[in-house]
Amino acid sequence: MRIEFQRAALILAFAFIASAPAAPNAPGGKAIPTASSQPANSTADPDEPHPQIRAALGALRQAKEHLEHSAHDFGGHRVDALRATDEAIRQLQICLKYDKD
Repeated sequence: MRIEFQRAALILAFAFIASAPAAPNAPGGKAIPTASSQPANSTADPDEPHPQIRAALGALRQAKEHLEHSAHDFGGHRVDALRATDEAIRQLQICLKYDKD
């Protein structure tokens, strides 16, 4: 069962990462920033390493906050979703610790 939670957490985390739009490349191979490449309220440094992972962490933390304060139990899945969210957050934090860039 623990493997199922880890798998679900990683799928959730990578779904957030995969949903981030890619910036088109300029002729020199550098990414061209687009209006949608950063959320309007983002204060992230564009040169910051792994902005998608950091955005996923923020989204997971918001989802956790929502789940914790929701009046619904989501068909009995809220507790499992909270565990999976905690595990996804933990795994992404580990990813950032091992960053060698």
